[in-house]
Amino acid sequence: MVKITDVEAASLAAKHKILPGDVLISINGNEISDVLDYRFYLSERKVSLKIARDEKEYTVNMKKGEYDDIGLGFETPLMDKKHSCKNGCIFCFIDQNPEGLRESLYFKDDDSRLSFIHGNYITLTNMTDADVQRIVKMRFSPINISVHTTNPELRVKMMKNKRSGEVLKYLDDFKRAGLSMCGQIVLCRGINDGEELTRSLLDLAEYFPEMSSVSVVPAGLTKFRDKLYPLTDFSREEAGAVIDIIDSVAEKMLREHGSRMFFAADEFYLKAERPIPEEEYYEGYPQLENGVGMIRSFLTDFSIAWEDISDMRDSIKERRVVSVATATAPYPMIKGIADKLMSFINNLDIRVFEIKNYFYGESITVAGLLTGKDIFEQLSGRELGDELFIPENALRDGEDVFLCGMTLSELSEKLSVKVSVSENDGYEFVRAMLGAE
Repeated sequence: MVKITDVEAASLAAKHKILPGDVLISINGNEISDVLDYRFYLSERKVSLKIARDEKEYTVNMKKGEYDDIGLGFETPLMDKKHSCKNGCIFCFIDQNPEGLRESLYFKDDDSRLSFIHGNYITLTNMTDADVQRIVKMRFSPINISVHTTNPELRVKMMKNKRSGEVLKYLDDFKRAGLSMCGQIVLCRGINDGEELTRSLLDLAEYFPEMSSVSVVPAGLTKFRDKLYPLTDFSREEAGAVIDIIDSVAEKMLREHGSRMFFAADEFYLKAERPIPEEEYYEGYPQLENGVGMIRSFLTDFSIAWEDISDMRDSIKERRVVSVATATAPYPMIKGIADKLMSFINNLDIRVFEIKNYFYGESITVAGLLTGKDIFEQLSGRELGDELFIPENALRDGEDVFLCGMTLSELSEKLSVKVSVSENDGYEFVRAMLGAE
């Protein structure tokens, strides 16, 4: 049973006089404990809700369109507390956070329900056979799975959870049920790379097409690793070797099944100092959120904008001076685009600043882990022009706040300049630089 906190005005629930504070017990005789139950059993055209109010129970019968919502709101999107992670992964980024950050940044979730709602990746160690049976019955997918390795013993070592190896059997359950899956491997130098990586890729290839894509990303290592498992970064040569292993299996999959299935994160190409693959390589960017193909996608969007730039530049009537703060990894791309724009538009001045990550350590080079503290300290006293743009993924979960706790408005006040968010889209980046409406 779950407490109802909101009833949308003029909704079907409101018309049946359901009130905030009521408790939803069941739908069509099925007990409701979380969002999965609610969504599944509410999909019928005729629903019978058992409601509790003031310690009395009553029934509400409704006719509705299949899959239509009835207008109820609950305390959380899950209608339940998040399931916390029970693993002790040797590469866990949360364990590498410094003290003094927001409390929410220390919470480790490993909740299968968030996989369906927000696309979170889960390790399966929190799941039971009953949970798997429920997911199969309800046909919820895709399921995003942090695999890391298909070697059961190694998975236990990496995740420090004795169930880590045995729960790999759930991949077979999902495949037999025909449920869609996406995979992720966080790669640790000297641990699950080399022959172990080859083994994992070949094992996961057996789950195609139900497991449609797998990303391989390097473990993020901050300077706060005292007393943690000793991990080190990949060298240029080692990063190249990782790409070669991935491509060897991916090209075999492409020949035999028409899909690469396996993709290396952009960071490996940058570390290896290799060119970013062309757009067709990424097959529609199924792993974009894991940093796979973000650079190519941005460049492709920019090339489209370049075709429209003649119309855009007409909107610049006076000299426009703007600044861009970006991380070490994307800096060369952003600087190159800015230079190209300025060479074509005489009255445009774009000042691109590479912000080194002193907060987490200089080995962290992605824009998503930039902090307001580093941006402020490295841009203080600089001529920033009329507006400063920062990457949108440096802000947390759609909020105007950086990982360090500084807000967008606080950064603007400290630097005495308007601070705006630049979308991770090459076309929109051009529009922002030109101030196009």
